[in-house]
Amino acid sequence: MQQQQQTRRSVSKPRRGFTLVELAVVVVIIGVLAAFGVPRFLQSVERSKAAEAFSYLSAVRTAQERYHAREGTYASDQGDLDIQAPTPKYFSIGTIGPGGTSDLEDSWTLTLTRSGSSAGYGAYEVTFTDQGYDAVNSTIDAEINPIGGSTT
Repeated sequence: MQQQQQTRRSVSKPRRGFTLVELAVVVVIIGVLAAFGVPRFLQSVERSKAAEAFSYLSAVRTAQERYHAREGTYASDQGDLDIQAPTPKYFSIGTIGPGGTSDLEDSWTLTLTRSGSSAGYGAYEVTFTDQGYDAVNSTIDAEINPIGGSTT
């Protein structure tokens, strides 16, 4: 009888839970995934904020063309335009000026500057003219440019 009790005591129950090594491996895997995922997520968020500038400037361009058709010149004040887009939340709006011909009868330019925190991209500018997106005078990073940096 005593030997039977001793046998029962020597048989141990299987332990439940994770070892410290297993937990460390999981933490390392999560860290590696986060190291790749977080920057891509921030880039995606900033690209969507940059799209706001492109959308607004596209609306300004359309409004400028309507104004030019009515008045024979481009507007020098945004208040004269019938812009059908909300004011940008993440950008400060510059003033409309003459474009490449130095005369508002023929051309115009407008720049929006990123205000506030920009996920490490700093303050960048998006410029449109009567011809559309101006890649030469814009300082937006190609990674977050929603149209890929083309000059259309």
